[in-house]
Amino acid sequence: MSGAGDPENPIPHYPLIDTFRFRLVSLSIEAILREPTIYRRRERLSRTADGLGWGDAYGTTIERIIVLDGGKSRLGIETLMWISHAEQPLRVDVLCYALAVELGSKDFNTGNAPSLLTLVSCCQGLITVDEETSTVRLIHPTLQEYLLSRLDLFNRPHSAMAEICLTFLNSKLVKALSANCMLWKTPFLNYSSRYWGAHAKRDLSGSTKSLALELFREYDSHISAGFLISEADSPGSWTSPTRSGARFSGLHCASFFGIVELVTALVEIDSHYINGKDSLGYTPLTWAARNGHGGVVRVLLGRGGASPDMTDDRCRTPLSYAAQYGHEDVAKILLEREEVSPNMTDNGGRTPLSYAAQYGHEDVAKILLRHIEVCPNMEDNRGRTLLSYAAQGGNEQVISILLARQTVNPDEPYNYGRTPLSYAAGDGRAGVVKMLLARQEVNPDKEDREGRTPLSHASQGGHEGVAKILLARQEVNPAEPNCIGQTPLSYAAEYGSEGVVKLLLGRKEVDPDKPDELGMTPLSRAASAGREEVVKLLLEQIEVKPDKPDELGMTPLSRAAFGGHEGVVKTLLARQEVDPDWPAVFPTVPSGLQGPGVQ
Repeated sequence: MSGAGDPENPIPHYPLIDTFRFRLVSLSIEAILREPTIYRRRERLSRTADGLGWGDAYGTTIERIIVLDGGKSRLGIETLMWISHAEQPLRVDVLCYALAVELGSKDFNTGNAPSLLTLVSCCQGLITVDEETSTVRLIHPTLQEYLLSRLDLFNRPHSAMAEICLTFLNSKLVKALSANCMLWKTPFLNYSSRYWGAHAKRDLSGSTKSLALELFREYDSHISAGFLISEADSPGSWTSPTRSGARFSGLHCASFFGIVELVTALVEIDSHYINGKDSLGYTPLTWAARNGHGGVVRVLLGRGGASPDMTDDRCRTPLSYAAQYGHEDVAKILLEREEVSPNMTDNGGRTPLSYAAQYGHEDVAKILLRHIEVCPNMEDNRGRTLLSYAAQGGNEQVISILLARQTVNPDEPYNYGRTPLSYAAGDGRAGVVKMLLARQEVNPDKEDREGRTPLSHASQGGHEGVAKILLARQEVNPAEPNCIGQTPLSYAAEYGSEGVVKLLLGRKEVDPDKPDELGMTPLSRAASAGREEVVKLLLEQIEVKPDKPDELGMTPLSRAAFGGHEGVVKTLLARQEVDPDWPAVFPTVPSGLQGPGVQ
């Protein structure tokens, strides 16, 4: 089968696709010409150009598909069902394998997979192929809306797709696969493993439930378990389902997807898995809390008798994950249990409130702060406070809640000396920066242990708005060097922050040619990192010496050349002062003094 399952065969271009496209356009033209007046024809033409007037053409084409001979009609409708209801764009080979599955069969025959040419023919021009990504898609975004509005076309599509995925996973072919198999030979394995539960959660039929329970009988050793847990752990990767000898059971899987009916059935069958940990150290309750499945959380805590405060390998609780991902309903359910401590710390000394604050989940933070035992000024193992995490996360509502507490110090530095203002500035949180600067206790130019100010961090991140706010304060020194002599301009130049560079160059206190302890000027830093536009800005300054060597004997030109930055090299060579034959050696720069462009 060309283009389905063989990575060595590229997706061919089929002239038939263009033929069907022409037919679709012809149908639209016919619909336009059927209008009785010029005004109505123009209106229909305008709607068609915007993709809003294709309904008649789509409907006519669908009718053509329905009356096709033999199994072609079924194949065309199923193809449209998969493309319009899939959880992600489908490659040609994945789609063809999905269509090859025969419900009720334990065998999977690769010879039953249709060719792309057949699919194009059966869909009458309603699908096309992105030749660059080999994905199949609908011919126009409005077709997606049309198909979703035609409830008569597909019979319980998500239930049908879940059933197809599970039939494939329960087939002899898949059960015989090992972790070391050539996975490209079974392209539907990835999709079916990761998304059958998403379809089943939308619509769980009796047949789907039976197939899922069949899969779960030996799920901890099934190859599909590895796809699911590795996707959750590290998206895009794949890990053996039995790594570290830990088990990812069917109950873990059903809890991960949040399918209440399956969890309810499994707590009766596999009760010994209730508090069992998988290879990530997660229990079924942890997965349900992490993914926000409140219904499953109630089943596991009630009928299942799960431990509500059991920790994973990092000493994180289900409440900790619910707080991190902002699942308010799950947090409420967990906090109803006396065993759950809202102030329990993990290996890093972080509380659930710390995660809610960092990720800006205001509602969860409010729930946690209602508990007397929660300390809003508690520090973690690195000395970071809740306000520090909230400032980095940028949620102004959470900041307001914390600043309203008298015990919270808005200028408290943690072990490395960074204040909440420093974090807010470094992450470009302009609103938070304003809130913090409104407090008298906050020093807008406070240095951390590396001698870096909030302006220095904002300059590195290229946050022009924050830099403007800080530069408006008299206490802020725009030329303050850190412990190795790098100024805010040096950081802005090195990281290519053109807007911040312009702001700083407009301040008389800023020396545009000031070297750091390595002798590297802002121009040298910019050239070394390949920041061509910044190099041009700096060369416009009369103070800047374009051929100034640093302590290692390297000029901006030699650093740009060493980094392979052709545009910067050409810009520098256009200056008469630059010596293209300057000799230079390339010693190793001490660790800790290296920037992204320094070798």
